[in-house]
Amino acid sequence: MPAFIRGRFTTRLLFVGLLALSSVVVGAESERPNIVIMMADDMGFSDIGCYGGEIHTPALDELAASGVRFTQFYNTGRCCPTRASLLSGLYPHQAGVGWMMSDDGYDGYRGELNRNCVTIAEVLGASGYRTYMSGKWHVTKSIGPDGPKDNWPRQRGFDRFFGTIHGAGSFFDPASLTRDNTQIPPGEDFYYTDAISENAAQYVVDHADAHSGKPFFMYVAYTAPHWPMHALPEDIRRYRGEYDNGWEAIRTQRYLRMLKMGLIKQEWGLTDRDSTVPPWPEAELRDWHIRRMEVYAAMIDRMDQGVSRIVKALKKTDQFDNTLILFLADNGGCAEEYGSRGAVRPDPSKLFTLKALGKDGLQSAMQPPVTRDGRPVKTGEGVLPGPADTYVAYGKPWANVSNTPFRMYKHWVHEGGISSPLIAHWPARIDRAGELENQPGHLIDLMATCVDVAGAEYPQTFKEKSIKPLEGRSLVPAFSGKQIEREALYWEHEGNRAVRVGKWKLVAKGEKGPWELYDLDKDRTERNDLSEAQPERAEKMAALWQAYAERANVLPLNPRNKRKANFTKKKRFQLTQGANLSRERAPFVEKKPLTIDAVVGSSARDGVIVAQGGDAQGFSLYLKAGKIHFATRRNGKLTVLSSTEKAPDGKLTIHLRMSKTGAASISVNGAAVAAGQGIGPLIVMPIDGLQVGADLNGAVGDYQAPFKLDGDIQVRLAIE
Repeated sequence: MPAFIRGRFTTRLLFVGLLALSSVVVGAESERPNIVIMMADDMGFSDIGCYGGEIHTPALDELAASGVRFTQFYNTGRCCPTRASLLSGLYPHQAGVGWMMSDDGYDGYRGELNRNCVTIAEVLGASGYRTYMSGKWHVTKSIGPDGPKDNWPRQRGFDRFFGTIHGAGSFFDPASLTRDNTQIPPGEDFYYTDAISENAAQYVVDHADAHSGKPFFMYVAYTAPHWPMHALPEDIRRYRGEYDNGWEAIRTQRYLRMLKMGLIKQEWGLTDRDSTVPPWPEAELRDWHIRRMEVYAAMIDRMDQGVSRIVKALKKTDQFDNTLILFLADNGGCAEEYGSRGAVRPDPSKLFTLKALGKDGLQSAMQPPVTRDGRPVKTGEGVLPGPADTYVAYGKPWANVSNTPFRMYKHWVHEGGISSPLIAHWPARIDRAGELENQPGHLIDLMATCVDVAGAEYPQTFKEKSIKPLEGRSLVPAFSGKQIEREALYWEHEGNRAVRVGKWKLVAKGEKGPWELYDLDKDRTERNDLSEAQPERAEKMAALWQAYAERANVLPLNPRNKRKANFTKKKRFQLTQGANLSRERAPFVEKKPLTIDAVVGSSARDGVIVAQGGDAQGFSLYLKAGKIHFATRRNGKLTVLSSTEKAPDGKLTIHLRMSKTGAASISVNGAAVAAGQGIGPLIVMPIDGLQVGADLNGAVGDYQAPFKLDGDIQVRLAIE
């Protein structure tokens, strides 16, 4: 019998008595469980029913009623760092994803899941598990249909994959939609949340049919309720009238429900409404604001329907009882007003024609300019969200509600940005129906938990690469109420910093913001800063954070803001084999036409002649399979101009010219061998420097770095 029952729109929750505590025992002789991790995208702590929300989530509520809810589980405060941390069991900078999907020139900020970490799929796959993923990947900058694909799910341990490589996009026509290693169009009547659920449920059924003797691990990464606010009409209708009283009323109602549930303490209090959010009676465009939240709720509702579909597949195949299900969110509610500011665009008063992509075209745009059937996609204040031809967010006022009762949002590491629901459900091993678990947990613990319950071994090396030691702790003891011993938990994102030791949390906004100290037992809403009252404690915890930052690739903070270096003003370069110029000394190729004259004295016909940049931005002139190639990359997109014939024997004199329009030509020993239109000069100065005879950093071209070319090489390079 459920520990609580919710009506579709009622705010009343009925409780039955808590069942007696019993411990989790994972014996060596026990059948290894299936493991399913499901994650929402940009969803706040209080949105779902079992965490105080009014949104209709019966499937998640049922899992919570017969499982355990963690009240102090933490994420990293942002989508892709969270995914890197979840997959690897490391802090995000250790996995190479300290910020977003750009290479900022430091190991902690490469924008790419590195090879000094392993994924849960890689570890459990090596232990005999089948591994499946459905949903959003978002841990590589290489999102195009032609790759490179070495960091796509199939190459990082998953046996089957359906989802998106990109981090965001339309729910009706998502960017980079992929099955296994092939990008595909969405098909008729497509809605991404449903597609994620359907594929996950099908994996469960297919596994039972073909691999019933093995356990499986499945990662279901929803994009709901991340912007854009896209939902199906029948789901939106369910929430008409629910938000007519505005954000203050909904926030108060959630707070009172959370108190009644025991999720929060009354002594913490409710944080003040964000000072930049007007009181509801003073808000303009109230009908628009109401619609934004109705659609947001509908998105979560549809995700819950998908959770139900997956649960039914597990039950139908008799796999439910011995499946550990973990449900969480990747960060707090999102205050970004993407697509929700300014005038309506495109201007509806002007006539224009947009070319539709067609049913078989591959969508590459995060925000499509036009729907599949040719309608322009509208943004701007007042655009009513829901359909495919809109692209707006739900905004800061409702994000303030989502994060009830906490401060701040996604991006920040105050409690509103990093607090996540975590539901743990495992009938065969967890017997604490409806109970709350109040000790802290973190994303880094999920790998350790999976390794523990699977009886797997976390490796020291993997595919000849040294693997960083696990940072997390298994949550299995917490499933039965036992304490997890740990020194501290740490955070950093965009200069926002925090460390938690026991009940104490030290936190700061931005790299220059002062440290604030809070006793979370008494003040988890972070309203009473004790840093001045307890300076010694604050100083000790700050030193602990600094030691973490130095060992975990966190420093320097905000490296993307340190890109403005004193670049050389030289426009002519004379270089020889082995030259290796730092970014500051390399040619400033941003938006510049380029000329390269190279003499290759070697008889080798494979290797890099000269390369600048890496797999995000850069150019490379190289030999491969005897032919001459010129590659350029812009935002990870690769364009290659190649000679039709193999280069002649003996010394090669190569001339390359790329104009400001992107037109490029190559000649060898005075004879033209290739010409074509590329994507144009680089629009961003590459992070990585320039090398002659090798590509020492991320590979610009279609080769494995460093792709050395032995022998004498002389290069003259000029920019205009």
